[in-house]
Amino acid sequence: MVNAIKGVFITCDIPMAQFIVNMNNSMPSSQKFIIHVLDSTHLFVQPHVEQMIRSAVAEFRDQNSYEKPT
Repeated sequence: MVNAIKGVFITCDIPMAQFIVNMNNSMPSSQKFIIHVLDSTHLFVQPHVEQMIRSAVAEFRDQNSYEKPT
């Protein structure tokens, strides 16, 4: 019998995948959201955390982007 799990497939670069894995590892075990790490640039996560990941990535990028001083 086949067991199917609904999830979201994420493709990203290696540093962003490490950021998401680190975010998952910082959660309590009952709230971990990564279903499977497929390789260094592909993750399969639970669908209810998609927006949380998007907002965390956007915040991370905003904090790490260069702004030319005026």
